[in-house]
Amino acid sequence: MDILTFAIKMELDGETFYTEQAKINHENGLDIVFLMLAKDEKMHAQILQNKEHKLPYKLNDSELLSKAKNVFDNFDLNKQIVNQLEVYRTALKNEKDSINLYQDYLAKATDDESKSLFEYLIKEEEGHYSIIDQLISHISRAEEWVESAEFGVREEY
Repeated sequence: MDILTFAIKMELDGETFYTEQAKINHENGLDIVFLMLAKDEKMHAQILQNKEHKLPYKLNDSELLSKAKNVFDNFDLNKQIVNQLEVYRTALKNEKDSINLYQDYLAKATDDESKSLFEYLIKEEEGHYSIIDQLISHISRAEEWVESAEFGVREEY
């Protein structure tokens, strides 16, 4: 399997994963974030498919980071979100794996177009990583606070 085919599959798997998470989280407001992540992954797959078939493509910046911040500022934790913590950690690992993969591809890229593409994908996946990391921090801090509320000093959010 060549690198573009592998990257396309990885992005489509990400789209499926995030779409599934959107369904699971439809009652807690996180579905919006997961649908945006799924949309980004689908867009990344389309860009890679266009490159593979030598078709034109645009590298548009995602608005996901700013939109996700608004969701995180306005959502309430519930038991379902906390129970999903391991799933979110898996998503974080997947995003880190994507970053590492695209960094490897960037190091091996021989033409400017490929380098620009992989730099773009690294930046996008780093944004996804940041969003999921923020989600995990929100959940973990709430869980830690509940478990050790009688103890004094706690980190600022």
